[in-house]
Amino acid sequence: MPLNRFPVIPAVPAVVCAVAVATATACAPSQSAAASASPGTAGVTAPTANTGSTAGTGSTTGAPGIGDPDFPGGGNGGYDVEHYDLKLSYDPASRNLAGSTTIRAKATQDLTSFDLDLHGLTVSRVTVDGTAAAFSRRDDELVVTPAGRIADGGKFAVTIGYSGVPRSLRSASLGEYGFIATPDGAFVTCEPDGAKTWFPSNDHPADKATYDFQITVPAGLTAIANGEMSGTPRTTAGKTTFVWREKHPMASYLATMTTGKFQVRTGTSAGGLPIYAAVADSFRGSLDTLIAQTGTITDYWSSVFGPYPFSSTGGVIDDHAVGYALENQTKPIYGGFSPEPAIIAHELAHQWFGNSLSVSRWRDLWLNEGFATYAEWLWAEHSGQGTADATFRRYYANEADPMWSYPPGVARADDLFNAAVYTRGAMALHALRREIGDQSFFPLIRQWTAAHRYGNVTTPEFLALAERVSGKNLTPLFDAWLFRPGRPAPVA
Repeated sequence: MPLNRFPVIPAVPAVVCAVAVATATACAPSQSAAASASPGTAGVTAPTANTGSTAGTGSTTGAPGIGDPDFPGGGNGGYDVEHYDLKLSYDPASRNLAGSTTIRAKATQDLTSFDLDLHGLTVSRVTVDGTAAAFSRRDDELVVTPAGRIADGGKFAVTIGYSGVPRSLRSASLGEYGFIATPDGAFVTCEPDGAKTWFPSNDHPADKATYDFQITVPAGLTAIANGEMSGTPRTTAGKTTFVWREKHPMASYLATMTTGKFQVRTGTSAGGLPIYAAVADSFRGSLDTLIAQTGTITDYWSSVFGPYPFSSTGGVIDDHAVGYALENQTKPIYGGFSPEPAIIAHELAHQWFGNSLSVSRWRDLWLNEGFATYAEWLWAEHSGQGTADATFRRYYANEADPMWSYPPGVARADDLFNAAVYTRGAMALHALRREIGDQSFFPLIRQWTAAHRYGNVTTPEFLALAERVSGKNLTPLFDAWLFRPGRPAPVA
């Protein structure tokens, strides 16, 4: 998630995913967290892109939520998005965004209407398969009524024309996110539900899709999106168009169209992976380090976690000082600072944990943040800065840490990015490593990334795999570290 929204603790070489601007306030576990006393009772059936539909009930109205029990308004039901085609033009002077989004999807029930997520912006037209469709707005829902019924299993394309000044979102725990205007462009970081601030979407990680981006900006600016650039940017009449394509499935919150004045460099890692690095002019001195460390760390994680899941790696440093970073797919972005290697290690680990393997429901966020935080500890081990065990023990020694009251295996909707999800989640992995040994732990991680490559995952799935690989009953360990409030018993 956004890297380091929590402070770095000087005594511990770990940086929580989002460079901290404020310390998260620990809260007592929610009812659901307290009730989840063991892995066997930890969750509900994971939503997929077609849950939340009303198939089988006789209704032909797609649900306004995808089926995530803790985020009932997140995403939408009734269809599964396969591809987004975004053609957008942005003018930093007026802050106006204009263009269209075409969504190719497959119906998972008969549909006479369905919802898309869209925050603000003015919709001028909607078509379904080229025919004008009726539409209405309800809060952040765009309700589309096609001219004819879409049959269950039928594929369709909906195109939305829209424009306006995007409005970012803000939360007490995250600060500002989504489409954030800057003096020379935009800083776009969308976790958890900020994609809707700049394009209509099924804005939930349970519905992943491929993407094409065609982004036009004033000449002299750079437009950066996910995946790889197609061809050379074209400049006409004072405007330049950049075309990007992400051919691998991607959760909506990982999409970006960051724009502005950047110094850009491309290269190749020692392992042969293409790298794209861009930094704002004020960070030009960091460009060499960013591209070198990105290549080195990506290659190392490929040896630890399994093959890199995408076609390129990279990073972006913008001069918009939000004080955090986000693991935008293929191009983590760092907001207003030059990242230390631990932060880069965290964000690049997310390319496996969060990006390739995406959560099916937000309560399982520790599968992203606990894994990426533990990756920081592994990077410290690899680079001779201290063992993961020493880091674990320093955290464990603090009996008064508020994270002990927050079970990370059931992330709370009202405090999703609590430090416990990061640090205690990482501690759970280290406790597992000590219990089953390196000879089982690292093969387990590689099996996990291979089995669910480009897919969606839940906590019960990971726990079941850990027991199969280790041949051990791990219920007491996971119960203590993930599902119960309180400081677990010491690890031997």
